[in-house]
Amino acid sequence: MTTTVTPTVTETEIVFPWAEGRDPEFLRVREWLVTNGLGGYASGTLLGLGTRRYHGVFVPNLPAPRGRTMMVPRLDDELMFDGGVVRLTGAEYMDGGREGDFARHLTEFRLEWQIPTWTFQVAGRRLEKRVVMPFGQNTTYVEYTLVDGPPCRLHLRPYVTFRMHDGPLGVPGEWPFTLLINRGGRYEIQPFDGSPPLRFCLRPRCGAFVVDERTSSGVYYEIEKQRGYDHREDLMTPGYFAHDLEPGKPVAMVFSTEPWELLDLDAAAVFDSERQRMQKLVALAPESARQGALTQLVLASDQFIVLPGTRLEESAIARAAGDEVRTVIAGYHWFTDWGRDTMISLEGLTLCTGRHREARAILRTFSHYVKDGLLPNHFPEGQRVPIYNTVDATLWYFHAIDRYNQATGDEETLETLFPVLDSIVDHYVRGTHFGIGIDPKDGLVRASAPGYQLTWMDAKVDGWVVTPRRGKPVEIQGLWYNALRLMAEWAQRLGRPHERYVSLAGQTHRSFNERFWYEGGQHLYDVVDGEEGDDASLRPNQVFALSLRHPVLAEARWKPVVDLVTERLLTPYGLRTLDPAHKDYHPRYEGNLRERDAAYHQGLVWAWLIGPFLDAWRRVYPDIGRARALLDGLLDHHLKDGGVGSVSEIFDAEPPYTPRGCIAQAWSVAELLRSLVAVHDDARGTRTI
Repeated sequence: MTTTVTPTVTETEIVFPWAEGRDPEFLRVREWLVTNGLGGYASGTLLGLGTRRYHGVFVPNLPAPRGRTMMVPRLDDELMFDGGVVRLTGAEYMDGGREGDFARHLTEFRLEWQIPTWTFQVAGRRLEKRVVMPFGQNTTYVEYTLVDGPPCRLHLRPYVTFRMHDGPLGVPGEWPFTLLINRGGRYEIQPFDGSPPLRFCLRPRCGAFVVDERTSSGVYYEIEKQRGYDHREDLMTPGYFAHDLEPGKPVAMVFSTEPWELLDLDAAAVFDSERQRMQKLVALAPESARQGALTQLVLASDQFIVLPGTRLEESAIARAAGDEVRTVIAGYHWFTDWGRDTMISLEGLTLCTGRHREARAILRTFSHYVKDGLLPNHFPEGQRVPIYNTVDATLWYFHAIDRYNQATGDEETLETLFPVLDSIVDHYVRGTHFGIGIDPKDGLVRASAPGYQLTWMDAKVDGWVVTPRRGKPVEIQGLWYNALRLMAEWAQRLGRPHERYVSLAGQTHRSFNERFWYEGGQHLYDVVDGEEGDDASLRPNQVFALSLRHPVLAEARWKPVVDLVTERLLTPYGLRTLDPAHKDYHPRYEGNLRERDAAYHQGLVWAWLIGPFLDAWRRVYPDIGRARALLDGLLDHHLKDGGVGSVSEIFDAEPPYTPRGCIAQAWSVAELLRSLVAVHDDARGTRTI
């Protein structure tokens, strides 16, 4: 059995040719994702089976308190013709039985304009299947087209459930649900009082629905088992649609929570509209972001920029005030919108793609949530009230505003946000929650609260904070200094007093360069004044001391830091989070939740760190060719792995650097795209940091 598959990547398409006899494992470990701009999604493996509790055909983001809800975890499809039945996706395969027919009949998978499409050859017939979620709607279309060959019958059997997408598995207590049959081929399931009904139909109106209730017992999710979670559930189906397929006459299975009036469109028009929307996004991006495979990153960026679908009242209030609301989903499948991830991602997702209006909306949206000098850490699934336990998200806000202002020259937004920024500085000086505030003795920011993880290295399980980093973390000082220098600059431009910011920045700069240099290792301490003294662990956080627009680290020490990080932490997919020589180093992300969290920031590679590393590296070395080569692993190889067309959250720290965590991570995509644009600008002589 051969496993050789040679995918091709072009500007708007990733193609995997397939032939009978190849190992289905290649398809099983790669995943597709479509989104709807509201936080909802559909996702699965290229092999057509679910290996995660998050895999499903229809996962809308419903208003609080629901959040993202698994409504249709599976859609079985069968072709029936004289002499045989071919099950493309079905219960036997999903439940761990025989291999099934999918891989035997598949001839190609392609991701074209972010639309996953499968082509099958079945008994002299060529069939295409593709999936889309219309932008701004909680709706999924799964379309089938008999391209050529004799007619055949198509059976489509949806399985339904109504659990939180990351909630406990099992038969919902509300089952059996009430099935409503309306005129015009319209069907609804109302799971419980107060919930939006699940509406489903065929478009164009055709076929017949056969009531045939069944249970698929013990459906097995392999990755959930590997992750130490509940991994079996029973799925229920009320019946199936039967339709006679004819060449050139596509039919689509539609799932939605939207009003019926929105579901009468021809499916082809929906797919064409989504393709046109993608084309407009590419056209909006600057020329430097439309270089070969970079275009795929522009398309991938769109999946993270969303209306906060759970917080509908927020959108209504903003519209009434003549404003817009946008936020960023940190990663699929399980992250919601996080303040830190949003601000780090903003430049790559919006400014490098020409989406300045949405960047403005994001910055203004988050300004309304600043509380006691803190930006929200994240919004829990399905909730309206954010969590504020972070020291760095707030400081990344200054960086994001700076990048936006440099790109747009929008002084009106800067003036609007300046009072919020000034209040943040004031709260950091006076001190705020979680022990966050500057130490008046040296002007450095400290943060410490028992039981909390306040920096981006935030793994915690069963009350165990894996990397507490309590004290004065190195990257926080770099962010604080950068924020103060920016505030001094902005205050002068806006005609406001700036001396206070200059004074605070000067104290921070002096203290940092006195306190953070670890002579024995020729690098920076990761934390000073920690619970156990100064921490000399070699970690990537030190690159922020010279990667930001205003570097806090003295220039004479830039090169030794960059050289050592390159030697010990750099991989083809980002930076390791800990020196391999450290006693706590973990090279792989495996095991149950506790074992995985023990490794999360203790060696694993984070793709997003390639961005700040390259900023630091470019300050020391002018070699454009080498800078581009540092990104080859992610751009030239990884876009065809993991979440196809996107960039994963983390990777194992040793070869083969297996992708792990979320299959599509906002700051991973953003920082790769931003770095590639920066290298392109270097080549044109328009370098920026």
